[in-house]
Amino acid sequence: MSKKYLSNPTNTLAVISKYGFVFQKKYGQNFLIDENIVAKIVREAGVTKDDFVLEIGPGIGTMTQLLCENAKEVAAVEIDKKLIPILEETLSEYENVTIINEDILKVDIAALAGEKNEGRPIKVVANLPYYITTPIIMGLFESHVPIESITVMVQKEVADRMQTGPGSKDYGALSLAVQYYAKPEIVMNVPPECFMPRPGVGSAVIRLVKHAVNPVAVKDEALMFKLIRASFNQRRKTLANGLNNSPEINLPKDVITRAIEELGKGASVRGEALTLDEFARLSDIIYSKLN
Repeated sequence: MSKKYLSNPTNTLAVISKYGFVFQKKYGQNFLIDENIVAKIVREAGVTKDDFVLEIGPGIGTMTQLLCENAKEVAAVEIDKKLIPILEETLSEYENVTIINEDILKVDIAALAGEKNEGRPIKVVANLPYYITTPIIMGLFESHVPIESITVMVQKEVADRMQTGPGSKDYGALSLAVQYYAKPEIVMNVPPECFMPRPGVGSAVIRLVKHAVNPVAVKDEALMFKLIRASFNQRRKTLANGLNNSPEINLPKDVITRAIEELGKGASVRGEALTLDEFARLSDIIYSKLN
């Protein structure tokens, strides 16, 4: 790679010192400084010249450079206004990038996809700030934005949680939600020394390929997710008690108990033992009792 690439730590340091940039803990900033990993993320995201890519948290533009070279067009959304002049310089030679100084949770991504990609599915690539990983990923899925795939660097334990199944201690509401919308696959683990500053935890890149058709059919998606959240809010409780104690589920306990029996489960079953398919079936049983 030529010297201009920011995935070279010397070049990263030069940019940081030129602008007197100070890392902001509140934004969870950790810049990648390993060119092989940056290249592999772009490769695993399957970015081609036909793609419009949304990058969340470009930082100083380390991965953005490679995305611009491989994609048709890139929109880079950065919340830290101090990084905007840096990005304008580091990406100045690329004509296919739009820098947006905004909180990704407030961006109308559907409108962006409509304007930049004629509403066709987009690819999302990001080195996500760990404190806000789940709201960003769930926001992308729940808003039903046209997305083909999401390839993101996240905390290793969060990646494990997204990929795991029933019976594991990592299995929870995030596992079920991600697997309802997409097929998750961890494509690499990334040690702390690949970042500046070094995070205190291991990281992983996970690729979430959106299902063309959701793996389970359910009459009321919102109700199913209420049941999932309620059953994992108090992991040590039985499924019946978890649902009964939830402010989101306003049902008499006998109705909840009968629904669990109809599912073919005993009174002592816990939420962590249920598959996505079983949560969908339980949701439909409860839906029929409500309507």
